[in-house]
Amino acid sequence: MQRLFKLLIILFPLVTFSQVKKITLNEAISIAQKKSPDYKRNLNTNQASFWRFKNYKARFLPQLGFNATLPEFSNSIRRQTNDAGQDVFVNQNQLVLAGGLSLSQNVPFTGGTLSLTSNLEKVDLFGNNDITNYSVVPLSIRYRQNSLFYNGFRWERKIEPLIYEESRRDFVEKMEVISINTCRSYFSLLKAQMQLKIAELNLSNQDTLYQISQGRFKMGKIAENELLQMELSLLNSKNNVTTNTIELKRTSQNMARYLELETENIELEIPEELALFEVDVEKAIEEAQSNRKAVIEFRRRRLQAENELARAKGSNRLEMSLVANLGISQFGNDFENLFNNYNKQQYVSLNLGIPIFDWGVSKSERKMAEANLDLANNDIEQGKQEFEQEIYLHVLNWSSKRDFLITAQKAKEIAEKSYEITKKRYVLGKVTITDLNISQEKKDQSFVQYLNSLEAFWIDYYTLRQLTLYDFINDKKIEAEDILYD
Repeated sequence: MQRLFKLLIILFPLVTFSQVKKITLNEAISIAQKKSPDYKRNLNTNQASFWRFKNYKARFLPQLGFNATLPEFSNSIRRQTNDAGQDVFVNQNQLVLAGGLSLSQNVPFTGGTLSLTSNLEKVDLFGNNDITNYSVVPLSIRYRQNSLFYNGFRWERKIEPLIYEESRRDFVEKMEVISINTCRSYFSLLKAQMQLKIAELNLSNQDTLYQISQGRFKMGKIAENELLQMELSLLNSKNNVTTNTIELKRTSQNMARYLELETENIELEIPEELALFEVDVEKAIEEAQSNRKAVIEFRRRRLQAENELARAKGSNRLEMSLVANLGISQFGNDFENLFNNYNKQQYVSLNLGIPIFDWGVSKSERKMAEANLDLANNDIEQGKQEFEQEIYLHVLNWSSKRDFLITAQKAKEIAEKSYEITKKRYVLGKVTITDLNISQEKKDQSFVQYLNSLEAFWIDYYTLRQLTLYDFINDKKIEAEDILYD
């Protein structure tokens, strides 16, 4: 039994250690960009855009289809109009078999649809004398265009590629947003871990100092009030440990859930500073204009507004549609002679629609489309200015982050050194408990401030990448590497 107990004592720390997941900031970002809910959502959105673009491309390719009636049987009394123009009721007992092929092609240059069809039909009439009739259309060429003044296909060919390119760039931008979100989550957990360590260290120090204070109180070197303040500090330290333990549990769960880790026992490292590099404002704006989705979005929004105006102008003044058909056909009750001496099958229809008086409906729709176009142009110009201003201000802000971080790091070192000196002087009885508490509070605040500055430094770095889609350290564009399509 004792051997088993000793074995468990030896193995338990090993099992506990194996469950700890050590992660750096770069590793956390790499995991998040492959497993996080944000990545999966981003991937699904991009896949939908990809298949939309594939659908658009396919609609301009020839479409081959087959349709059939196999069979259609009817035995009922129906009303028909005879040659004299009279309605009579007849018994209809027949079986219809029909099938046909169709090949259609959208014509982007004109906005119409060209189709080739062929059809074969057989009708069996049942009664006193069974009759079988056949009908065949070996070839029929048909062209249809709903409007001669508005070509929707032409606008689709301009807009749809922009929508697809916008989605690709949006994917890359959102990958950088994942980096920013991961960075925030990483530092939330890191600060919770560090603050718990600080709280535990403070508790240990307060416990030691309280024991010393009790001895000094018994010797009459300090007043009871100072001993009570030390005891209060000890109790507050215990509460801080409890509070930070709960916060650590919450942030650990958030990180584990976001990265889909199997354990919540995560150990993080304090990220190092990046290598010093300068960012030129003009270079940043140039790369952003070349890489960001916003530039494509501006063009797409303008084209969509122009498309609506063209649609309003093409359909509100004069409407013209064209339908033309050219082919051959034959019918009869002898199938062997069905493919001889074809009859011509010709049809042309040009429809006009001219609004004479519509209470201003056509004009108001056209004016509304013009106003929407002007509004879109104004919004786009405003968006361009905000776009460049955001990048300009962030580049200026980035240049100051390293200075803030250096200052925060220096302040942390000074506060830590000051606390150690104050603690030693308190043990020697040269400072009061109030001075010690103030020094400890400054030490803790300076360390948290350093972590906040380090977090802001890294978040600003990934924000700079997201705003420009450019890696200034490696001097290259940021591109998507793992867009998957099933």
